[in-house]
Amino acid sequence: MRMELIQPFINAADAVFAESLQAPTKIVDLEMDQEAYRRKGVAALIAIKGDIEGRVILDLSPEVAVKVASQLAGVEVEASEQVVRETVCEMANMVIGNSVTLLNDQGFHFKVFPPEIHMDETGLAGSADTEALVICIETPCGEIYLNIAMHYLHRRRQERNAVPALD
Repeated sequence: MRMELIQPFINAADAVFAESLQAPTKIVDLEMDQEAYRRKGVAALIAIKGDIEGRVILDLSPEVAVKVASQLAGVEVEASEQVVRETVCEMANMVIGNSVTLLNDQGFHFKVFPPEIHMDETGLAGSADTEALVICIETPCGEIYLNIAMHYLHRRRQERNAVPALD
């Protein structure tokens, strides 16, 4: 696991949740996972392809998503499937937007795909060379999960590892 690829997502999630929810957040659990991801609520999947590749999943229970939506709107929001899905995607977009800026500043070139709602009970296993970091972030609205699986594109890795010939 390459922390230089993961840390921008952790930093962005912390900043976005703390600012959006107007309260401090806390990482309460962190684990490496090589198994297929099991969602905990409603999950938004964002794929990234280019110099670095992988995916980020933002996962909230429907109850937490409604609380987040209410906090963002400044008024009590009625629970509905549409509100839950839109909230999860909006939070994922905000985290990815901040992460992309940090990764671009490091010189990486990649394409970010729009979030897709992931409703399967299981799936999205990492590849042989990619394990996922699963983070549980405690917020005033409840627990939010972030699942990050990123790696260098194989071609790019070979270029970085190549040692120039000495004359």
